[in-house]
Amino acid sequence: MGCSDAAHLWFPPEPTKAADFPILGYHPLMRILVIEDDATVADYIVSGLAESGHTVDHADDGREGLMMATTEEYDAIVADRMLPGVDGLTIVRTLRASDNHTPILVLSALGEVDDRVKGLKAGADDYLAKPFAFSELLARLDALLRRGQHESVQVTRLQVMDLEMDLLSRVVSRSGQSIDLQPREFRLLEYLMRHAGQVVTRTMLLEAVWDYHFDPQTNVIDVHISRLRSKIDKEFEQTLLHTVRGAGYRLGERPQTA
Repeated sequence: MGCSDAAHLWFPPEPTKAADFPILGYHPLMRILVIEDDATVADYIVSGLAESGHTVDHADDGREGLMMATTEEYDAIVADRMLPGVDGLTIVRTLRASDNHTPILVLSALGEVDDRVKGLKAGADDYLAKPFAFSELLARLDALLRRGQHESVQVTRLQVMDLEMDLLSRVVSRSGQSIDLQPREFRLLEYLMRHAGQVVTRTMLLEAVWDYHFDPQTNVIDVHISRLRSKIDKEFEQTLLHTVRGAGYRLGERPQTA
């Protein structure tokens, strides 16, 4: 966090105590990494989380925080946006690019809509503007953990109309007919099914399926989409995989035209 962030913060005049934080309901215990370079801010957060029963690690610069995040396992990460060494959004992007899906809450005095949108688009799960109440920070962390647990236990099968995918056995079928997919085709279809009904862009596919964070200017997506379409649509009356001209692709029922 830079000096400009500190000027916008308010902190309680007394040292943090558990009684300072009126916390209601069940709060599962977590191991949390706090990446914050301002000592006062860090002490406020770390003390509050520890008082609430959580295990907390602290890094006071972005480079150290990124190293800890990639070498240790955490239930959640709280990262300031403006950090020395490596900024918070770069930490988020780097972790997501390495397939690290630890829930991340970004803190920043930059609280305008555009700032929040940039944080979420970078891959953050939540964005909390400063100044903030500790009870809200803790509630948001709890919500992130519950969301992650819900997703991890719930999603073992995907279905879009009569197209089904078993993520455990890696079996794909449509109307009961087995469909043989290559590993990359499976990943491509899984991503499309997880975003069924939505327009998925080339950039989204390159990052999620090919781990490219640039456009290699090849027709690799077009080739794989064509192969996938021939396998899931060719033998069936209703097509599921649609090209949205100038935008990308969409899996699902063909939209009704006026």
